[in-house]
Amino acid sequence: MSFRVERALVSVFDKTGLLSFARGLVEQDIEIVSSGGTATALESEGIPVTRVGDVTGFPEILGGRVKTLHPKIHGGILARPDNESDVIDLEAQGIETFQLVVVNLYPFRDTLADAQATDSDIVEMIDIGGPAMVRAAAKNHRHVAVVTSPDDYGPVLEAIAHGAFDDEMRKELAAKAFFHTASYDAAIADWMGDDVVVPLREVSTLRYGENPHQPARLYVEDGAEPWWATALFHQGKEMSFNNYVDAEAAWQLAAALGDHSVVIVKHTNPCGASSAATVVEAFDRAWEGDPLAAFGGVVAVNGVLDEPTARAISERFIEVVIARSADADALAVLAERTSLRVLTARLPHAADADYRRIEDGFVAQVRDAIDGETWQIVSERQPTEEESRGLEFAWKVAAATKSNAIVIAREEQAVGVGAGDQSRVGAAERAAVKAGDRARGAVAASDAFFPFRDGLDALAEAGVSAVVEPGGSRNDDEVITAANEHGMALIFAGNRHFRH
Repeated sequence: MSFRVERALVSVFDKTGLLSFARGLVEQDIEIVSSGGTATALESEGIPVTRVGDVTGFPEILGGRVKTLHPKIHGGILARPDNESDVIDLEAQGIETFQLVVVNLYPFRDTLADAQATDSDIVEMIDIGGPAMVRAAAKNHRHVAVVTSPDDYGPVLEAIAHGAFDDEMRKELAAKAFFHTASYDAAIADWMGDDVVVPLREVSTLRYGENPHQPARLYVEDGAEPWWATALFHQGKEMSFNNYVDAEAAWQLAAALGDHSVVIVKHTNPCGASSAATVVEAFDRAWEGDPLAAFGGVVAVNGVLDEPTARAISERFIEVVIARSADADALAVLAERTSLRVLTARLPHAADADYRRIEDGFVAQVRDAIDGETWQIVSERQPTEEESRGLEFAWKVAAATKSNAIVIAREEQAVGVGAGDQSRVGAAERAAVKAGDRARGAVAASDAFFPFRDGLDALAEAGVSAVVEPGGSRNDDEVITAANEHGMALIFAGNRHFRH
C-alpha cells in the first residue's frame, strides 16, 4: 500500500525554503494546517492555510506558549489508521489525521550565544509544543512523515510527487527528528546544570582508524562549524583518522604562533615550527628543525600558501597541507602531487571543553591555554632581548607537545623537540640530541618544572643559554643554583602545560 499525503501540519521557526515548499505541497492538493508566525507568513503570500485554532476550536493562549498542545492535533499525529480502536476514537472525537509534520524548533543555541540575551530570553527559547509534535510524528513514522530540516524539503516533495515516500524514507526522517530533539534537549541540559550530553552528527565513514584493522567514523558536534568541516578540500586522497588528528594539532599550534608561521606535526607532536618574514622561509626553517621526523608529516601554514612555498613542499613527502589561503599558482604546483591532501581553512578556535575517554566514561577539563601568565626571572643573569623572543616561541611549542616535553629554539625556530618522554631529563637529552650544534646559544622551554637539576644540567651541557619552566618544585632552589653556576638565564612562568 502506497503512502499518500493528504494533510500536513507545518510550524517552523526557521522559515528557510518554507514558501516554495508550501507551494509544492499545495500543488499536490495537500491541505496545510499551521499556526502563529508560520501561518501568517504563508497567508501573506496567498498560500491557503487552515489555522490550528480553527481545527482545535481553541485559541492560542499564554502569549503563544500553548497552541498545538491539543487532542485534535496530537490525536491526528499519533493515530494508527490500521488500528480499529484508534479509528473509532478518531470518528467519535471528529479528529482528522496528518500524514506529514513539518516542524523545526526555537533557536535556543543562537539565543544562548547572544551576549545580550537574558535568562528570561533564553528560557523563552525552550520549545515545548515543537518537540512534542516532532517526537509524536517520529514515533508514528509508519503512518506519518516528519521533517525537521529545510534540507529535506526537496527530497520530500520529489518523493510525494513520484509516489516514492516509502517506509525506509520515513524511518530515516524519524531518526533525524529524534536526533534533532535530543540535540536540542542536550543544549538546554548543558545550560541548566552540570550534566553534559554531547550530540554528535556523523559526517562520514573513514577508511580505517589509527590502524587498518580499526573501523572509524568522523563526527561533528551538532550545531558546530569546526574549521575542518568548512575547509575547502582542493585535492588529494581522502583524509584519514590520523590525518584529522595530526591536522588539528598542527593547525591549533600554527594559529597560536601567528602570521607567517609554519608547523610540521608527526604523530600529534610538532617536529618542526618556525615564524619568519615570509611563508617559504618559515617552511624551510620548520623543515630544518627535524627533517627525518618531518618526512610524511602534516604541514600547517598560517598565511598564504604561495608558489615558492608550494615548490618547496612538492620536493618533500608530506601527507597533508593546511593553509589560510592558497594562490592559484601554488595549487597548480601541488596538483602534480596527486596523493597530497591540500586544504584551505579559517584559523581554528580553541574549544571550551576537552574530553578524554576512559572506560564507560570521560574525564573533562577546560582546554589549556597560554593566557595571563606573569613570568618571573629567578636567575642572576637576565635574558637578552633575542633570548626572550625565543623563549616565548619555545613556550608556545612546548605547550602543544606531549609531556614530558622540552623544546629547544633559536629565535623563532624549533631546533630540538623532546616529546612524550617518561622523564624530564630524558626529554631534555632527546631535544639536545636533535638540536646538535644548533643548541649552542639557543633557548629552551620545559612544559613542567624540573624535579631535579639534571634536566637543566643536560641543557647547559648542550649549550642552551636560557630556559623557561613553570617552577613550583620543592627543588627549585637547586635548579636556580644550577642555572647560576652555568651562567644561564632562568624564568619561571607559573603555569604548567602538561599534554598527556
